[in-house]
Amino acid sequence: MIKYIEKSAKTQEQALALALEELGLERDDVTVEVLELPRSGFLGIGSSPAVLRIGYEAPDEPEEPVVEAEEKPVEPSEPKAEKKPAPRREAKKEKAAPKKSVAPEEVKREIKDYGDENKNRIARFLEGLLDRMGNYKNIAIDIEDSPRGIAVTLSGKGIGSIIGHRGETLDAIQHLTSFVVNNNVEERVRITIDAEGYRKKREQSLINLAKKMADKVKKYKRSMTLEPMNSYERHIIHTALQDVPDISTVSTGNEPVRRVVVMYKPSQERVEEEGDDKNYREWS
Repeated sequence: MIKYIEKSAKTQEQALALALEELGLERDDVTVEVLELPRSGFLGIGSSPAVLRIGYEAPDEPEEPVVEAEEKPVEPSEPKAEKKPAPRREAKKEKAAPKKSVAPEEVKREIKDYGDENKNRIARFLEGLLDRMGNYKNIAIDIEDSPRGIAVTLSGKGIGSIIGHRGETLDAIQHLTSFVVNNNVEERVRITIDAEGYRKKREQSLINLAKKMADKVKKYKRSMTLEPMNSYERHIIHTALQDVPDISTVSTGNEPVRRVVVMYKPSQERVEEEGDDKNYREWS
């Protein structure tokens, strides 16, 4: 069963941390709904904390034992001769031949050469940006062509602060780099900036979260709303669940708090088996 608690703190992150500590759970084990955003006020006047509503899965409460009525002993009657049933012949069922699985053909993307000019512009901009951001002179910048555009990898000391909270700083650096490099050019190039494999790890974490939420939605037949995500992360969730039976996804809200809703949507075959039972609720 699903239970909820509410936590308030100066920031959303602090409120979430308090809830996770109290419940003894990980971030992927809960859903978060922002009830109130924090307000700083003026000189401390009129300030208010962030208030979150945390949903988590709790074990079902045990049912009360059923007291059975005492049965009176039945007086034995004279035994009747038992008739042995005639043996039945079971019809032999032919086993269906196993279907041969056909492996999907791999689609290979051609890696285009985007030229040294674009790569040099990226390198110059990032070097200048990192220099102005602080002590990041020892950050290595690796630039190469990829099937989806130009891939940039940053590595070195202090890389964690470049990534930022859930990749927000890294996303901002990528956006600025793309804007500068693609400004006043005929052919735009897609630029992806990663830092020591963060995006790959984040992608796998989101896929695991999506599958876990889908299992809960199927179990409770209720929709679940995930935390706010950027368009790239929402795309990962949609893609991870697009072929999952009885599951549908949709994005709702406005940036920067746009979210993915994972919904219980039975397939036509499931509806015919279970009838027109639509007794499920949405919660976030």
